[in-house]
Amino acid sequence: MYEKLVAYASKQLEIDASEITRESTFESLGIDSLDVVEMVMDLENELGIELEMEDQTITTFGELAAFIESKLN
Repeated sequence: MYEKLVAYASKQLEIDASEITRESTFESLGIDSLDVVEMVMDLENELGIELEMEDQTITTFGELAAFIESKLN
C-alpha cells in the first residue's frame, strides 16, 4: 500500500518519489488536507472500500498506508 501511495503522490501531486519516506509528513511535502481527502477518495474508489477517517490522526505516509492496510484485512 505504501508504494501505491508514493506512486499516487508522485503522479497526481507532482512530488518526486525519492522525497517520500514512510516518515514523511503530508505537511513537510506541501500536501494540504484537501489533497489528502482527494487521495483517500481516489483510493476508496480504486480499492472498493470505504475509509472512515474522521476519528483518525494520520500525518505521515506510513501511518496512512498502515491504516488502509488494516481496513483491507
